[in-house]
Amino acid sequence: MSEREDLKCFSEPFDDTEENYTETVFLEPGVYYPHNRPLHSQKKRTRSTQQTKRFVFKNGDFNIDQSNTNHQGFFSRWFVTMVEARWRWTLVHFFLAFTGDWLFFGFIYWIIALTHGDLTEDHLPPYQNETNWTPCVNNIYGFTSTFLFSVEVHTTVAYGKRAITLECPQTITAMCLQCMVCSIFQAFMVGILFAKLTRPKGRTQTILFSRQAVVTLRDGKLCMIFRVGDMRKSRILNIKASVFVLKLGDDHDENYEQNELDVEMDGCESTFFLWPVSVIHIIDEKSPLYSISAADLLVGKFEILAVFEGVIESTGQQVQARTSYTESDILWGHRFIQMVKDDNEKNVYNVDFSKLCETERIDTPLCSASEFRSMLSLFDLDTI
Repeated sequence: MSEREDLKCFSEPFDDTEENYTETVFLEPGVYYPHNRPLHSQKKRTRSTQQTKRFVFKNGDFNIDQSNTNHQGFFSRWFVTMVEARWRWTLVHFFLAFTGDWLFFGFIYWIIALTHGDLTEDHLPPYQNETNWTPCVNNIYGFTSTFLFSVEVHTTVAYGKRAITLECPQTITAMCLQCMVCSIFQAFMVGILFAKLTRPKGRTQTILFSRQAVVTLRDGKLCMIFRVGDMRKSRILNIKASVFVLKLGDDHDENYEQNELDVEMDGCESTFFLWPVSVIHIIDEKSPLYSISAADLLVGKFEILAVFEGVIESTGQQVQARTSYTESDILWGHRFIQMVKDDNEKNVYNVDFSKLCETERIDTPLCSASEFRSMLSLFDLDTI
């Protein structure tokens, strides 16, 4: 192989046809502009400059609409919505729900009192001894009194002067119905509060992913790497990282594929998460990225989903954090800089989270891993 052919692998995708050889251009690491690409590839490159549609947002939320296939009941949807909603909206719903319950049964008691004649002037509490009138509920003057009686029934506080009598069976029925409805309603409220207080979603906010993933040479192998860190002092145990690649079809063939990538964590064991770790995927023959070069990355259309799981040390609950990387979030020819430093003055290890996403350029072949291996095999340098 001539010198021009040797450099060909680092500047353009591998092509074994001699007529496609062009003059070699030396490029900076991570910066690549393909030349003499087919027309359909140039169109893909134009589309890739537009805003990328993600399956999973950077904060871990899913960009999937399942409204047409949601067959859950009303209470199930409402319960899940209240658990996942912000606290201010949950408290607003609680306020409206309690107030609506009291107003509804207060209105029922007012209708019963009105139809029974308790609200006529000569049947009001000050004149009941003179007229020898027995009301449905003692000491009822109007809707305000029935509303307060409804609150007393719901909260099971002492009735005081307002108390039910044996005059009206419909009032007894309404009070029993309110007790049953309020018990079920309050069970939902307590369940929502317990679920919101104990859910580990808030814990995932302190698990940080690097904004970009990098492709670089590591021990003679092309690897895709991203970093994960935990900002809290309470540790996460039994950590596990999973990575999936979501391949998207073109405009004429929207066939979505999901493949899991083999990854390993550098710098920690599965039971300890002391400082930010690097999640490494070696691009080998088993990898779906084996035939992707830097040029293909620019015109490609795929998404890499990163999932980080573990157990919260203080509560023992499972926690899962997610993020995604599209082709625009992957830097070819970069590596992450060191975050952990030894502070001799304070006699501690200093972890600088401001450098979680900082990278530096490094010389890296711009060809795919398969082409890189083919080149090494020609020189008997195959270390993969």
